[in-house]
Amino acid sequence: MPKYIDIHSHLNLEQFDLDREEVIQKLKDENISTVTVGIDYQSSLKAIELAEKHENLFASVGLHPSDVLTEEFNYNDMLSLSSNKKVVAIGECGLDYFRENDEEFKNKQKEVFNLHIKLALETNKPLMIHARASKGTMDAYIDVLDILETCKKLACAGMENKNLHANFHFFAGDMNIAKRAVGLGFTISFDGPITFSGDYDEVIKTIPIESIMAETDSPFAAPAPFRGRRCEPQMVREVVKKIAILKGLSEEEALNIINNNVKRIFDI
Repeated sequence: MPKYIDIHSHLNLEQFDLDREEVIQKLKDENISTVTVGIDYQSSLKAIELAEKHENLFASVGLHPSDVLTEEFNYNDMLSLSSNKKVVAIGECGLDYFRENDEEFKNKQKEVFNLHIKLALETNKPLMIHARASKGTMDAYIDVLDILETCKKLACAGMENKNLHANFHFFAGDMNIAKRAVGLGFTISFDGPITFSGDYDEVIKTIPIESIMAETDSPFAAPAPFRGRRCEPQMVREVVKKIAILKGLSEEEALNIINNNVKRIFDI
């Protein structure tokens, strides 16, 4: 078992093209693993290639909701990718209303999101959820939860759905959203901003630590004390440290529970 597991990073993106191998070696030296997350077909393929090459890397495959109009989601191609043994999740997928709230765009996102759910059910792998609401609302979170709740309660894509799991990556929802997600049996992961913003404190203090995981979303949103720099997966230590403080636990206690959560959900 690695000491730290960053469940969401993007080592497959161009920001790491010049020193990717050095960054990965640093992770190996420090016994840190990460899930490299795809945002389209090519980056999903790259995530798998990296995971197959390095034992401390895993992959997630999917099409980012912001890209559903620029790339067609090919179910069979993604199914083929997701069958790889190093793929531990489906996504990132979900709904993003932050920059554009057009109804046609939203409907397309929902259509593609439902295909990701079908893929998760067929492969028995958890969803890596991207939900970003329009400013001043929780609309994308509400719509994602409505879709997932329907799938949990009713027949979804003609498949068994009782084991459907979703992790809400880079959580920025409010307390009601957090409680609803946890109430459905889903998990929530937090990133660098919790180390320099108090906006997430009450949610983290309130929900069970058994529903919490840590991530970086590298190369974005580096935690304190690295703000302004490119974020890297080993910085997940700062996220774990802050979760421990907010939960009133030692860092070792928090880390053990979070690692058990990762093992339970992603089978890492």
